[in-house]
Parts: sequence; structure tokens; C-alpha cells
Amino acid sequence: MGSEGSIVRKPRFLCLHGFRTSAEIMKIQLHKWPQSVIDRLDLVFLDAPFPCQGKSDVEGIFDPPYYEWFQFNKEFTEYTNFEKCLEFLEDRMIELGPFDGLIGFSQGAILSGGLPGLQAKGIALQKVPKIKFVIIIGGAKFKETKVAENAYSSSLETLSLHFLGETDFLKPYGIQLIDSFKNPVVVHHPKGHTVPRLDEKSLVKVNGFIDTIEQLVTEEDKNGEANTCKPK
Repeated sequence: MGSEGSIVRKPRFLCLHGFRTSAEIMKIQLHKWPQSVIDRLDLVFLDAPFPCQGKSDVEGIFDPPYYEWFQFNKEFTEYTNFEKCLEFLEDRMIELGPFDGLIGFSQGAILSGGLPGLQAKGIALQKVPKIKFVIIIGGAKFKETKVAENAYSSSLETLSLHFLGETDFLKPYGIQLIDSFKNPVVVHHPKGHTVPRLDEKSLVKVNGFIDTIEQLVTEEDKNGEANTCKPK
């Protein structure tokens, strides 16, 4: 229970998995976190729209099927099926939402970190509520020029939590993404490109971030109810 006996609502997140993995795999990855953290969030896991079009790095570790959000060239500078991916996400968010935020790993984190800016520019997710929070695990910026120009054209006020792995090959690009957000919370961990376990220090930061967003969604709900009850 929150202040004045109000019910604290769990922030609701759509979880976007990594390249050539799946919703089920991300569920397993996130459950490295303590159950006390998982229990504070309302998590919805979604498979990407396109079946895996090549070898998956998780073959032999996690069972198929595997999926991908969109395709890209070797330099990551040209995307294929990106618009279809955005349409798919909007349709699923209408169907399964509303959502308060996004949690993404790897390719899902690149999407999660760029969608708030694309939404603010009127390019994506125009039929769903504003993305208020993002949790980025092993993320980076979009590299296709036009997409990146729209996604990061202004500093993002979306509240963000970022996980940076010391040996993650995406770490330099993850740092660039962090610079796009006004008030990022950053968790450093010693591992590579993975969803990390939470040590004592990380747990404090993660719970602090959840405290903040929990309070915001509870206040927003309360204000919404108050406006609904106002006489016309």
C-alpha cells in the first residue's frame, strides 16, 4: 500500500528480446534477477515478428525457435523491415497494453532506447500512450542515419536505467546512448554482452529506480481518477 492507503500499481513493461532469441529466452535471462525485483514489475514478453534468418548465437544454450526484430547490413547502417517492425510493435502494444515502459536486451535494447524519440517525433507508436520509462541492457544507438537523426534529435526526458558490461562489445555504443537521456541511472557490471545478475550495489540502484517509477505511475493513476471524477 502507498501513501494515504492508495494501492501501488506495478509498472507495466513490454520486454523486447535480443537478436535471434525469443520471448521465452528473455524471460529466463531476466529471472537471473532476484524474485523480489521481478515481483515489483508487470512484465509482458513478446516474440519479434521475423523468424531467425541465420545462425543464432544462442544455439546449444537455449532451445529454438528464434526471432529477430529487423535485419541489417554488415555495418549496421542499413535496415530491412524496420517499418514493419514498428507497425508490429504498435499493433501488439494496442492489443496487450497499455504499457508504462520498455525493457530491452541487445537488439531489443537498441529498439527500446530509440523508440521514445521516434514516438516524440511522430514517427512511431502514435496510437499508444507515451513511453515513460526504459530499461536498457546491452544497448546501443540506431546506426541508420535517418532513423538515428529522428530518434536522438533532442535529449530524451524518458526515465532510463542502463546496464553496461565491462567486457560488452557494445559498451562504447551503450555509453553514447546514455548521453541521449537527460537523467539516466547507470549500473556497471563486470560481465560481457549478457543480462547480468545483480550484486548488492546494483540491487540498490535497480530498486531505487523502481521506487521512482512506481511512485510516478501511482500518482498518474490517482490524478487520472481524480480527473475522471470531476463534475463536467
